[in-house]
Amino acid sequence: MNVFRIVLVADSHLGFDLPEHPRLARRRRGDDFFANYQRVLDHAVLTRPLALVHGGDFFFRSRVAPAIVERAFQALAEVAEAGIDVFVVPGNHDRSRLPPSLWLGHRNIHVFWEPRTVVLNAGGCTVAIGGFPFARGDLRTEFPRLLHGTGVKGVPAAVRLLCMHQAVGGATVGPGDFVFQPGRDVVHPASLPRTLTAVLAGHIHRAQTLEDRGPPVFYPGSIERTSFAERDDPKGYFDLTFAVDEGGRGSVAEAEFITLPTRPMVDVTLPSAIHPDDVGPLLALAARECRPDSVFRVSASDRPSPGVLSMLTAGFLRSCFPATANVQLGRSLFNAVG
Repeated sequence: MNVFRIVLVADSHLGFDLPEHPRLARRRRGDDFFANYQRVLDHAVLTRPLALVHGGDFFFRSRVAPAIVERAFQALAEVAEAGIDVFVVPGNHDRSRLPPSLWLGHRNIHVFWEPRTVVLNAGGCTVAIGGFPFARGDLRTEFPRLLHGTGVKGVPAAVRLLCMHQAVGGATVGPGDFVFQPGRDVVHPASLPRTLTAVLAGHIHRAQTLEDRGPPVFYPGSIERTSFAERDDPKGYFDLTFAVDEGGRGSVAEAEFITLPTRPMVDVTLPSAIHPDDVGPLLALAARECRPDSVFRVSASDRPSPGVLSMLTAGFLRSCFPATANVQLGRSLFNAVG
């Protein structure tokens, strides 16, 4: 039996809260995203999988500072230089493309600019890895066309993998466990051919595996929490082991989810009738009761008095929490203060 591994990561959103020219010297959450990104790459170099697959939303938006692009792609090229094939699916935040970079020209880096398939050799077994960039439009017609365009179904291979950045019916997200239903923007599981060994996907920020019908769909989720809706979701990536039996049939032998460190996200709610003099002490108490590197969100049970709203400046909030923390206003307060 032939066995090989693939490391799957997605939704790194590099550049999140990492301005090129910050006006204030304070802790940035963007450093957490880069730290976890590097942890995944270090794991790949240390353990030597056949390939590293990034399932899309490499950056948090399509235009990021050149320094962030250089830093991110240079680290990726170091994985490729170690002899590991790297595959990247441009996601929706990337606007289905990646910024140009000389680092992406490395012979072992494969970006799915368009539908295509790359064939690798794993100990004498053929592994076909197909993919396409994030697609908009009616996926009920677009997905079959894109899948056909990759050519992955027709490649004689022991293992056939499809890489994409799309929602698949049955995926769940959010505190209310919202379930995506097949439709215009969601791929129907029945559209995934059984000739595929697995689907390696990004776009859904909660780590999960869909195995109801057809090939298993692996979502590693985002590498960090991009919003409070993800506050309870563990973050990490998959280390997938594939096995090819003596008859040349490939399957997923093991799917190990490796967690990444995340900071707690804590809600602090101001009572509706709180006096302005009590705001600072209440926030300071909340800070003392939590990890000093927590991410805090200050909200209110009802619209506070004008005196309280006038206090909620960025400088005041920073004075109530440790320098190692991050603090933000809840949407209702943010709109009221703004």
